[in-house]
Amino acid sequence: MPLPFLTADRAFDAADDVALPFDDRDRWRRPYRPGPWRVGTAAVTLLLASYVLFAGVIIALTGGVSGAGPVFVIAGLMIVGALRMLRMGVWVSAHGLRRVGFPRTRTVRWDRVVSVRTVQQPVRWLGMPRTVQGQAVLLVERGRSGQDMPPLLTSHNADFLARPGSFDRAADSVEVWADEYRRG
Repeated sequence: MPLPFLTADRAFDAADDVALPFDDRDRWRRPYRPGPWRVGTAAVTLLLASYVLFAGVIIALTGGVSGAGPVFVIAGLMIVGALRMLRMGVWVSAHGLRRVGFPRTRTVRWDRVVSVRTVQQPVRWLGMPRTVQGQAVLLVERGRSGQDMPPLLTSHNADFLARPGSFDRAADSVEVWADEYRRG
């Protein structure tokens, strides 16, 4: 069963000379592959969910059907959380730029984007409070100049930790999409 949210389109890797190598630019796509930290955490969460589901089946078979319900709900929440974790990141299309976070998704149309740029700044390490010096891709949106926007991508998040080449390609891809559609 193909899981399209696990891998970025291969065209980003195959066509280095073409900035936007897609025929269907209206489809939302992530311009990079999810990193090993994100995939590993989701895999461990799904493994734990399978144990919780197995425990729920055992509870249900031993006669505690009312006690199995909450266990199944917990396992379902773990599965939904793992899938949402795999879906997190920056997605682009001809319609705009979408930042998928764990609790919510925010979409910005290209006509509202002033600039997308890569800067050197302190960034959070794996989303934790600890900061380290790294790179971040920042979005400047029309009408939100006074508000502090979180970075779209950082060189030390779960997708790019210890993969500087992948961060550079992803940052360049997002910047190219922004340049192409802000002009048009």
